[in-house]
Amino acid sequence: MSSSKDGTMIVLSSPSGAGKTTLVHKISKLKNFIISISHTTRLPRINEKNGKDYFFVNRLKFKKLIKNKEFLEHARVFNNNYGTSKNFVDQNLKKGKNVLFDIDWQGSDQIKKKKINYKLLTFFILPPSKKVLQQRLSNRHQKDKLVVKKRMKQFEKDVKRWKNYNFVVINDNLNKCYKQILKIIQAKLKNQKIKYSKKLIKKHVQKLI
Repeated sequence: MSSSKDGTMIVLSSPSGAGKTTLVHKISKLKNFIISISHTTRLPRINEKNGKDYFFVNRLKFKKLIKNKEFLEHARVFNNNYGTSKNFVDQNLKKGKNVLFDIDWQGSDQIKKKKINYKLLTFFILPPSKKVLQQRLSNRHQKDKLVVKKRMKQFEKDVKRWKNYNFVVINDNLNKCYKQILKIIQAKLKNQKIKYSKKLIKKHVQKLI
């Protein structure tokens, strides 16, 4: 059983390129917040460091971790595997740290189904438009138009998962989006009510698809 001193699990998910990773790193700079560093089989991007951004492992090592039941959740995304260390999360929550998760909807669903005895707060981040999303992805993958095309195609499927989250926030401006998420987190940690309109989100999603 969790106690009042335990931390909260805070999940941020989004279609690729909507900004969840940037937001997670921004929130993690606050006192008592820590990022759950995932294991992945994908290759590091420029400036990514092992043990800081991800634990980069090969497929054989990843399969071993699954076999040993060391993951809280794991999923295959764009032909690469991602997984969250059960021990890391549990130890930090017991220390009173709020653990941030930068994971997709598959991982989020797995965590919810496990009915873990810790508070769980989930956010889904949406881009302001498909045009902006494509521009962000093109900037990230300048040398590979095929990757951009694949992610835009996946976006059509991922965006429909917004209903599975506690809150959905539109990332049209990073600082504005960050402040909105922070306001919700602070209110929820204090068990306060927060104004939130699912109707506005539904209208935005309809425009996106």
